[in-house]
Amino acid sequence: MNLACEEGQLTGESIPVEKIYENNITVPDSEKLATSEEEIGIGDRVNMAYATTVVRKGRGRGIVTATGMLTEVGKIAASTSKKQRKAGRSMNWKKYGKRQPVVGLAKRTYDILGKFLGLTEGTPLQRKLSGLAYVLFFVAIILAMVVFGVNKFKLQNEVIIYATSLGIAIIPESLVAVLTITMVVAVTVMRKANVVVRDLSALEALGGVTNICSDKTGTLTEGAMIVRKTWIPGNHLYTVHDSQNPSDPTKGRVTYSHNKDETDAEMAAPKRDFDRERSAAVLKFDVPDEKLNPKPKEPQPESAPEMTDALRAFLLSSALCNLATVRYDKEEEKWQTTGEPTEIALQVFSHRFSYGKKSLESAGWKQLAEFPFDSSIKRMSVIYDAPAEESGSIIETSSSMVFTKGAVERILDLCSHVGTGSDQQPITDELKESVLGQMNSLASQGQRVLAIAYRPWDGRFTAKQSSSAAEDEQLRSVVEKDLILLGLAGIYDPPRRETKDSIRECSQAGIKVHMLTGDHPETAKAIAKEVGIIPKNLGILPDDIAKSIVVKATEFDKMTDAEIDALEELPLVIARCAPDTKTRMIEALRRRGAFMAMTGDGVNDAPSLSRADVGIAMGSGSDVAKSAAKIVLTDDKFNSIVSAIREGRRMFDNIQKFVLHLLTSNVGEVILLVAGLAFIDDAGLSVFPISPLQIIWINMVTSSFPAFGLGREAAAPDVMRKPPQDKKRGVFTNQIIVDMIVYGIIMGACTMCTFVIIIYGANGGNLGKDCNTHYSEACDAVFRARAATFAELTWLILISAWEFKSLRRSIFRLNADDESSFPIFKDLYANRFLFWSVIIGALSVFPVVYIPYLNTDFFKHTGITWEWTLSLGFTVVFVAGIETWKLIKRTFHLLEDRPIQRGSWGQGTPDDNGVKFRKTMSMSSFKTWASFSRKDTGDSLSKSGSAHDNSARRVISQV
Repeated sequence: MNLACEEGQLTGESIPVEKIYENNITVPDSEKLATSEEEIGIGDRVNMAYATTVVRKGRGRGIVTATGMLTEVGKIAASTSKKQRKAGRSMNWKKYGKRQPVVGLAKRTYDILGKFLGLTEGTPLQRKLSGLAYVLFFVAIILAMVVFGVNKFKLQNEVIIYATSLGIAIIPESLVAVLTITMVVAVTVMRKANVVVRDLSALEALGGVTNICSDKTGTLTEGAMIVRKTWIPGNHLYTVHDSQNPSDPTKGRVTYSHNKDETDAEMAAPKRDFDRERSAAVLKFDVPDEKLNPKPKEPQPESAPEMTDALRAFLLSSALCNLATVRYDKEEEKWQTTGEPTEIALQVFSHRFSYGKKSLESAGWKQLAEFPFDSSIKRMSVIYDAPAEESGSIIETSSSMVFTKGAVERILDLCSHVGTGSDQQPITDELKESVLGQMNSLASQGQRVLAIAYRPWDGRFTAKQSSSAAEDEQLRSVVEKDLILLGLAGIYDPPRRETKDSIRECSQAGIKVHMLTGDHPETAKAIAKEVGIIPKNLGILPDDIAKSIVVKATEFDKMTDAEIDALEELPLVIARCAPDTKTRMIEALRRRGAFMAMTGDGVNDAPSLSRADVGIAMGSGSDVAKSAAKIVLTDDKFNSIVSAIREGRRMFDNIQKFVLHLLTSNVGEVILLVAGLAFIDDAGLSVFPISPLQIIWINMVTSSFPAFGLGREAAAPDVMRKPPQDKKRGVFTNQIIVDMIVYGIIMGACTMCTFVIIIYGANGGNLGKDCNTHYSEACDAVFRARAATFAELTWLILISAWEFKSLRRSIFRLNADDESSFPIFKDLYANRFLFWSVIIGALSVFPVVYIPYLNTDFFKHTGITWEWTLSLGFTVVFVAGIETWKLIKRTFHLLEDRPIQRGSWGQGTPDDNGVKFRKTMSMSSFKTWASFSRKDTGDSLSKSGSAHDNSARRVISQV
């Protein structure tokens, strides 16, 4: 009887579900009786109680229909225990015909070798670095063979040392250490932002996230109910704004407005021509905001509410017909609540006006009787004695009052009048339709609507009057009649304040947000509109897309994989989700090439969390969910996910920067040493421009600390206005590879010029004899040239670290928003670790060059004088070369980030004129909010040179 179970572990929704014993359950939004589980979701099976759910009230007797692994929680456990299916490429074996066995053997061999070599196992970054290691290894072997060939395969110590020097030069020795420290720093930063990383592979994955599948309750929303709006007869509307804490009646504000027909000024907007707007959207891409969201002709002004008799009566009934408690805990310094979520919301609303139940009872209100909530009639009533000194429009000479709340239709059928005081009038069919219209208006905004009513009670009531269920029902029918409607309360779980901005930031970053919730479709749609996941005006979209972006789980689950893949857009909102629904959504996104993050907190989320590329569990969630996830949010907030993605992108960008820094120096050293093979001394051996110990010093000491500094760089201002990283390319994008080659060539050319000028310009080409092993007078020119080359190479590597703070912007203006005339010093000093690494590294050249014995015996160079001018001069040339290349990239838009691709309206669908539309959008012109999951992954990207334009473009191509 009155059985209600909290099924949050299975559905994610914390509101208890009222249970019934009838077997005639209809399919939601239909009059058809449900005949199978596939037709109705777990949350709608109100005649079933499930293992691991909690009975919140009532009692009941049931028949066991499943045990163990056959229960719903057992199915979840079985699904979680399955090995996560890899997102490998799907093979169409039929296209190989008779070659199927050969192709199969080749691919199997590739998988085995790839696993052994680390090329197919591990995180994307680990696989890329493994590939880089093997490439560098083979290049080192080739270069060693070149050294031996140039020296006619004389296996002398000098030749072997030269070959070893080339091998050392091409290997970035400090890369692993720098990468490890960078990831540790990122983990520390995330922990401070309430993000606990359980698996380091999630760090690099965050930067490539393209889709976020998020739960609603507690993540996008507060996870607690509040009274959002109350309508009181006489068209009085009270709205709660900015409620930061649903349990705290002192937070937020309440405004009053007087609307004649609708409950919201936004609803009073003039009728709109959706066909015209849709056409405008297709042809112009961006519809002016004033056309998409026209302002109401005469918006009703809002003001602070005044206490009226009608409001006072509403508050009395809301507070007293209520079993919840709200109190302030002085020890913990926070508000504490107990009771049902909806009753807590009503009690908090009453407390906002100092009309809490406890204070009213302290003032003399005395409860005489209670008729508890009955799920069969959907209402609750209480009888209270009013204090002797109490007065007001609803308080008569009789000292007792009946207060009732419940479902609007049920309460309305028991009412004889509506309103209080001068606004009171007998109920009519027209007035009843008006009240139901107000209810529908609130319900369309995702609010659960309750009716509040009262009546004077002049009868007597004692406990002896109710001795049986039949007598209790008869007495209740006498008490709950001729009620007077006081108003409607719209209750909902409000979005977190930061959610809308976070979703907008995701949209700007090219990340699509999907809401997968166990809540009702209308509630899910309303919240999705409020936070910006879907447009408020679905009419601007084609009908098929408008219908597909919000679906029920039962509809989605009925579709085959082929039917899902054929959808123009994957749903942005799926309501009444079951665990299998979420896993199917993940697989559907994966088949479209997406890289997704999934959030969850319940046992039901464990399968999807384990299958997602990045599983994110809530700190308040179940241990099962946390163990299946790679990341845990300690504050349960959606914006923490965005912060984690921002940090992941920052780390990825910084990895690119220090990888470019380290590999550029390796390329420059290799070019210098390979060119040095042409310098043959009197013994017929090649003279190396820099010695092996100089190379080790540069690679291990000079470049390591600036690389650490680049790993600590702050996030770029536009880090969340760029598209997600391409998981297929990883760190080694076209820009990184080309920059590495260009800067390496410039570095190698500058250092080689210094060596050549000193040897041939100042010393007549004297290369001496055995200058690779010891110092002599004959080797003085070589040792001096080697010292100048070493000093210059050190400075070039250090300066390049500053240059690589931005891969495109000039070092003289790294921050585009800084309007000061010469901001270079402020920009460079912003990263103090990097700044002092460069300064100290540059100064360390002098002792290394001048300390006796250390210079000649170990580093194979000697002190220099005028040669410093060459080192300084070519350092300036190197900076000029980098700045020139950056200018060329900016001017001709070379190697830009790929445009952020948005979902298009009608893409690939011919219109009446046989024209199909393709839409691309440059990174900086990501203006509109709507982001859809495309089937294509880049075929519609425009390759024109105008990809940098800040305005949206639409390319029209004839079918």
